[in-house]
Amino acid sequence: MNTDKSGTNIGSYEERVKNFTWDAVSQELGFEDGVPRNIGWCCTDRVCEQGLREKTALIWESAQGEVHRYTFNEMRLYSNAFAKLLQELGVKDGERVAIYLDRVPSLYFSLLGILKLGAIAVPMFSAFGEEALQVRLANCDAVACITSPRLARKLRKARPGLPALKRVIVVDADDESKLKGDEMAYSVEDAPPVEVFPVFPATEETPSLLHYTSGTTGQPKGALHVHGSILSQYITTKWVMDLKPDDVYWCTADPGWVTGISYGVIGPWSLGATQLVLEVGFIPARWYSAIEKHRVSVWYSAPTAIRLLMREGEEIVKQYDLSSLRHLCSVGEPLNPEAVIWSEKVYGLPFHDTWWQTETGAIMITNYPGMEVRPGSMGKPFPGTTAAVLDDRFEPITEPNKPGKLALKPPWASMFREYWGNRTIYESKFKNGWYITGDRARIDEDGYYWFEGRDDDVINTGGHLVAPFEVESALLEHEAVAESAAIGTPDKVNMEVVKAYVALKSGFEPTKDLELSIMNFVRKRLSPLAMPQYIEFMDKLPKTRSGKIMRRVLRAMDRGEPIGDISTLEDE
Repeated sequence: MNTDKSGTNIGSYEERVKNFTWDAVSQELGFEDGVPRNIGWCCTDRVCEQGLREKTALIWESAQGEVHRYTFNEMRLYSNAFAKLLQELGVKDGERVAIYLDRVPSLYFSLLGILKLGAIAVPMFSAFGEEALQVRLANCDAVACITSPRLARKLRKARPGLPALKRVIVVDADDESKLKGDEMAYSVEDAPPVEVFPVFPATEETPSLLHYTSGTTGQPKGALHVHGSILSQYITTKWVMDLKPDDVYWCTADPGWVTGISYGVIGPWSLGATQLVLEVGFIPARWYSAIEKHRVSVWYSAPTAIRLLMREGEEIVKQYDLSSLRHLCSVGEPLNPEAVIWSEKVYGLPFHDTWWQTETGAIMITNYPGMEVRPGSMGKPFPGTTAAVLDDRFEPITEPNKPGKLALKPPWASMFREYWGNRTIYESKFKNGWYITGDRARIDEDGYYWFEGRDDDVINTGGHLVAPFEVESALLEHEAVAESAAIGTPDKVNMEVVKAYVALKSGFEPTKDLELSIMNFVRKRLSPLAMPQYIEFMDKLPKTRSGKIMRRVLRAMDRGEPIGDISTLEDE
């Protein structure tokens, strides 16, 4: 499984599929007898042992523009220090430790330290409020939380409902007198370096991370992952992101989301790659400036961000030298064809869509470097992955282009092992020997997968199924539309008809004429059945922080139903 020196890491997709084994990936990672499968160790100590001690692991740029660089050896020492601190505080292997931080260096050091200790890391969005924190930390009985002075104020409000939470570690506290109760200040850079820490001897089935997903109704669910997930995250990063030794890699995802861990920590650092982290969120000028300044070569972002960059236009791009870029990927929701075409025009490179979920832990279906990108397609299954589209009896559909339930054949290395404390819901995700993803898709004659929407999002109008994604893609091609979402709204005659929610580009105002223009545009592009019967204009659409438009929120608003869990909404 050596790198294809003449081109891409994956080389021939067909050959990789034919010859793939997980044992070969395990050997490539050096997982021999007696070698810990511990993710924290693999991303630091193992890389140092490969002669990369002084290679830059992390380039961190603060909100104020200050830049700090950390080597793999510094990552090793700082993660050891966090592991030792937690051990001295009485945290045991298997216990849950929450990380409630902005994108600061201590987030990354502490995550790796928790894993080295053998505890389970529970990443939290820094934008979470009191209730969202309390629900998740209470569900998993977190015994410790690593936070900052700013976020500690919100955590304090949640603590009365968290009897298991015994330790709160506040990093980078300038004024310890402002800490409350049993909160303790800690600065990893000021603490004595810890040269040696006895890493927990994790197996591939040892629990590692607990990622919470937003619930459609009821409470969020905690998807439990294991240390063996590194096999998937390592090889998908190598073959899909195509990382080479001299690359500077940038994953824009927040570490509160699974992408920010699988591909913002584990994947790149298990490969010994240098990666960039920006403390700030989406600011086009800062993004482009960072690519230019740090010579980013591989960029992993979200369709929502790409569409927002499209809205900013081409002129701003011309102000920056983006010639270092050589490979672009996207994740979070389906990538519209227009975005692929636009990126190729403006950056000279197409974005490669990748499909996976919190539950899958790693990329499962994707567009590969060196392979034809079919704009709008999810791509093809990753080697070692068995995917299918199933009918209502949960049997594979063999007819090309016939939509059905997207499913995966267990097991795979990064598959979640349970929903924390809810075995019944976990088991309901598996039918007839398949993991049912909840997405709908079709497979074309050449084996490319095409997203058709969520299983419960498909619009049934007059007995004809309409995929929201297809309508949304058409809407986005209208000159006035910046963001779009399509849902089915009840109709007495057709059961459902299409309703569109639209955010307009700057310079356009909602009018009846514009509404008719958009409707007719979709009608001409798709069909009368797919044409929105109603359009509601909004300043912006409700999205998760990973960039997914929350159609269920719009559907609930439309029908006057409870909205459910919105703790992962962008602005909550």
